[in-house]
Amino acid sequence: MSISAGCRVTLHYALRLADGTAVDSSFDGEPFSFVMGESTLDAGLELALYGLRAGSRQTLTLMPGQAFGSRREAAVTWMDRAAFPAEITPEPGLIISFMDEQGEEIPGAVLEIRDEQVKMDFNHPLADREIIFEVEILDVEYPPLDEA
Repeated sequence: MSISAGCRVTLHYALRLADGTAVDSSFDGEPFSFVMGESTLDAGLELALYGLRAGSRQTLTLMPGQAFGSRREAAVTWMDRAAFPAEITPEPGLIISFMDEQGEEIPGAVLEIRDEQVKMDFNHPLADREIIFEVEILDVEYPPLDEA
């Protein structure tokens, strides 16, 4: 059976930048399982899996913006230093997580510090990057018909 919405997929994956820099991989560890359509994976990565079957192995090149979105200048913003927990000292390059209005965690990278202001970048670190996505599909399971 091929991968479609609602099925549970178990796979090994590797993410690399176009220059070969490793970003993440499960090949040397436990396989990754998720349900298609539940937004566990980035939408661009999930889209690349539709139609694959257990036993499939392929390497795909996702162009800038196809995975992890495009960079948005609106996601770079100045914040008051008072918005940061007292135990955190912002420094350029530090990744700090905040909660949005829906209670979702949003990580941001500190870019610059000025007096009582901190410039944050809330773009995904892989936004606008060419991504090499290697997958090996280990298993594809469909829910019983009475649960679908």
